Amino acid sequence: MPSTQVAVLGECVADAFAADGSENDLTLRVLPGGGPANTAVALARLGTPARFLGRLSGDSFGALFRAHLGASGVDLTGCVDATEPSTLAVATLDGAGQARYSFHADGAADWAWSAAELTGERIGDVSCLHTGSLALVRAPGAEVVEEALAATAARATISIDPNVRTALVDPAVYRERMPRWCATADMVKLSDDDLEHIHPGEPDERVCDTWHEAGVRLVVVTRGPRGALVSVAGERATVPAPPTTVVDTVGAGDSFTAGLLHRLHASGLLGGRLDRLGIDLAVDAATFAARVASLTCSVAGANPPWARSSAGSDSPRLVVADDAL
Repeated sequence: MPSTQVAVLGECVADAFAADGSENDLTLRVLPGGGPANTAVALARLGTPARFLGRLSGDSFGALFRAHLGASGVDLTGCVDATEPSTLAVATLDGAGQARYSFHADGAADWAWSAAELTGERIGDVSCLHTGSLALVRAPGAEVVEEALAATAARATISIDPNVRTALVDPAVYRERMPRWCATADMVKLSDDDLEHIHPGEPDERVCDTWHEAGVRLVVVTRGPRGALVSVAGERATVPAPPTTVVDTVGAGDSFTAGLLHRLHASGLLGGRLDRLGIDLAVDAATFAARVASLTCSVAGANPPWARSSAGSDSPRLVVADDAL
């Protein structure tokens, strides 16, 4: 019987936001974040058994991460207790709620994976391994992560979200590595901004075809308020973004990824090469994912919704999480 768990590999980041202060000081509110950690939280809250593979520091931020992930129901038995410090990102929000980050990441726990740590046993018996963001590009652990993806591809669906961070990594690094990632991945989800950094000036559809030829079956490009482009082996469709009042967009892309994986998991499609995935099922998954992302945008920070069964209904309804969680 196929595994019911989806594993997410990558970083936890302490997201610091400016709060009320005086003329002579700056008060920061720190929330647990990091693209992969956000995705694991959102998956678990939606009801998909999620296993997080991260190197969690023993500092105060690491304790915050453990409490947050655990309270959302994420399996942390694959995590490493790390001696290095946590990664800190200081966020600035623009008028549209878009976040721009400055990172404090040198020597952080997240990038120090070794081959002895990231073994098949630690990854476990999973139907899908999702990763991306800085874990794929930050030395010294990035090479180990790539090797783990290649080894796991024989037994699980591989999903990648590049989540380009130009403040820390030159986009040329992503351009150089994308062909390798696409040779391993079954699914690539990224934003239109990410796509422009990796393939500047190229039409989305042409890039999708390039990645399909390299081996990726499903490519999804999110376009913010313009919805998303869905491409399955060259067959394409678009899905709209649900109307929402945006508080901020922190974690929206990560919630979209979780919604996509959750729907594919619920349809029994994870665990292989996505050979049975057609455009209709992909559009259904992306439509659900857009709804999850819109709910995340309607509250502050990376606070994805929970699935709750409605009375008298077989289908889940999404409930925005209590800020206390």
